[in-house]
Amino acid sequence: MMRQSTELRRNAPLVSGLLALALLLVGADGPKQRIEARGLSFEAPASWKSSPPTSQMRLAQLKVDPVEGDDYPAEVVVTAFPGGAGSGDANLKRWQGMFKDKDGNPPRIESKKVKGKNVEVMRAETSGHYSPPQFGRPEPDRPDARLLGAIIMTDRVSYYIRMIGPNKTMLKLRPDFDDLLATVQVVD
Repeated sequence: MMRQSTELRRNAPLVSGLLALALLLVGADGPKQRIEARGLSFEAPASWKSSPPTSQMRLAQLKVDPVEGDDYPAEVVVTAFPGGAGSGDANLKRWQGMFKDKDGNPPRIESKKVKGKNVEVMRAETSGHYSPPQFGRPEPDRPDARLLGAIIMTDRVSYYIRMIGPNKTMLKLRPDFDDLLATVQVVD
């Protein structure tokens, strides 16, 4: 018994280092913040800065600092529409239409169903030259941008989480976005 205790003490720095590395690899590398948006909640990294919504349609809005070399932040926008706002496919097509590939055509949009805490989530992703819709506050066109999105449809409300930013930044944030989706919860 004493020998095992001595072995554990001697290997403690190695074990704690491996544990810290494992936590970093699985995304548990920082505190989370809970975002509540009129019946929808989820956890996002605390480093994502919550900001006041810039329109009445937005329930929540967050900014994420760009990685080195990118010149603008990623933005997360949460909206909800009682009774829905078209089918999931129609919304995917709308998001796809905000982007163009190098030939000026809408790029492919990938989608799959993932599991939130108590609801199914349709996850979407596309990239290319971003041309945002010009209602509300005007946004500039952005070359080499990426969208990570989520559609959560219930019997009463459809929720939309849309994150758009520079491609390099978004690729780095993809695991955090997927972790966020696993925490999505709808409370009626």
